[in-house]
Amino acid sequence: MTQAYEIVEHVYDVVVLGGGGAGLRATMGIVSAGLRTACISKVFPTRSHTVAAQGGIAAALNNMGDGDNWRYHFYDTIKGSDWLGDQDAIEYMCREAPEAVRELEHFGVPFSRTDKGQIYQRPFGGQTLRYGEAMARRTCAAADRTGHAILHTLYQQCLKHNAEFFVEYIALDLLMDSDGSCKGLLAWCMEDGTLHRFRAHQTVLATGGYGRVYFSCTAAHICTGDGNAMALRAGLPLQDMEFTQFHPTGIYGAGCLITEGARGEGGYFTNANGERFMERYAPTAKDLAGRDVVCRAITVEILEGRGCGPNKDYIELQLSHLPRDLLEERLPGIMETARIFAGVDLTREPIPVLPTVHYNMGGIPTNLHGEVVTLRDGNPDATVRGLMAIGEAACVSVHGANRLGSNSLIDLIVFGRAAAHRAAATITPGESHAVLDRQSEERAIDRFDRIRWTDGPRKCGELRLDMQRAMQRYCAVFRDGPLLTEGAAYVGSLYNNLRSELGLTDRSLVWNTDLGEAIELDNMVRQASVSLQSALARTESRGAHAREDYPQRDDANWLKHTLAWMDEDGRIAIDYRPVHMNTPSNDVNPIPPKARVY
Repeated sequence: MTQAYEIVEHVYDVVVLGGGGAGLRATMGIVSAGLRTACISKVFPTRSHTVAAQGGIAAALNNMGDGDNWRYHFYDTIKGSDWLGDQDAIEYMCREAPEAVRELEHFGVPFSRTDKGQIYQRPFGGQTLRYGEAMARRTCAAADRTGHAILHTLYQQCLKHNAEFFVEYIALDLLMDSDGSCKGLLAWCMEDGTLHRFRAHQTVLATGGYGRVYFSCTAAHICTGDGNAMALRAGLPLQDMEFTQFHPTGIYGAGCLITEGARGEGGYFTNANGERFMERYAPTAKDLAGRDVVCRAITVEILEGRGCGPNKDYIELQLSHLPRDLLEERLPGIMETARIFAGVDLTREPIPVLPTVHYNMGGIPTNLHGEVVTLRDGNPDATVRGLMAIGEAACVSVHGANRLGSNSLIDLIVFGRAAAHRAAATITPGESHAVLDRQSEERAIDRFDRIRWTDGPRKCGELRLDMQRAMQRYCAVFRDGPLLTEGAAYVGSLYNNLRSELGLTDRSLVWNTDLGEAIELDNMVRQASVSLQSALARTESRGAHAREDYPQRDDANWLKHTLAWMDEDGRIAIDYRPVHMNTPSNDVNPIPPKARVY
């Protein structure tokens, strides 16, 4: 059954999809440049997932007097990425980071302060001085609520500059022209059930990650990677989808995040024997090694029988040795989280923790200006006119195979800012719009109708749980070929059967959360399928992608980015693009691959 929809049209210079840290930083910059801009979000902006970021934002300010500078940050980020990060983008991010954070301070972010009144900085995993000689204090913090502080401040700045918001709208699809350029997007307003056409010279995807494809994750329920799926349906590839970061310290049984800042302030891990086991796996950095290294260490401890608890299936994070006043000043949110979700007083007891999915290194491929790129006519860096991506939805790639802690927030801010600069430089305010090709809009409405009227025997929640459990089993911390093959077949079958299996009982258009979740599920299954196929294709271990059947990194064959396309029939095509080993300036030299040890 189909229905003719009346569509409300809006015309803007720029449309930003997503109201998190990246989306708001881009919106603020674009509006302040004089371009008419709409920011569309499926939740109220201050409820976006950036609000959950705890530990801090990396920038080599050298406020702690340890001699830090951006070149050390550059080296650490490349090493953390296991040499899969693009070094031109990494140089840009690390060089711009100090100024971007100072801007946040001037906007009003309430950072914690040193005795001298400067922004307080704490140690974080993999962030070092003098190219790995000592741990750096580089992570700028607002206690353990840094994302919350940044998000609220950016929202206030957007209001100051009179940005226009469309809140609680679910984006359906990009509006693509026949020449492959993007002309805007189509969205569904949950409040009154209307469909809205947003026309723009530049559409910026800032839709966050897709952590909810997994059963246990630190991501909010809104983290369904909608922008990534929209890119796939537009015939564009996703990059490096095999690289999913597990955070070492999710609360056992709940999955809630305990920030890496807890270890930056002096916390450490112990196993059932009371041993500080990280010394075996990372003799220098110990508990502050890269997240992939720590997650594998914890997993090995548990698999070898040294886990804690009656089932020996978790590890303990010790913080009770730290002074109460330090915990109350620098980790107040963690004290509360531990009490509510683990039932422990961390001034007296350890927190039971287990690796849980936290971040997606892969996403929509872009250049360092935020412009989406694709493989076209042999050019791996061909831009897609009218389309940008920033934040966790994008793959710049500054994180490569493994993101360093506190590099996510600086990624949001630096590249949200870069996208605003690019839009201001390339768009004339009020410029007229070309005639819109209606084919992509018709396809979007057909998909919306198909999901709305589906009448299969199973509910959305059941199918979502099948997908999440499959990803948890087949695409976890350790992987191998047979598991990935089985998982790819299972999730591929789930996608192909979704049309006949999924059933909705509510056909209405106003606040139909069942329909909204079904649209999100359709988005997530596509990304789950692409992730498994990308992981199966990469026959090496690098960063967060640990293959037990291919345990070594293979630079000769695999120092390249994976590109994956998916058509509507579920067929996935894999190709590759080179890692950028060049730097845009002479201020720092490219860093060739070497053994990655901590």
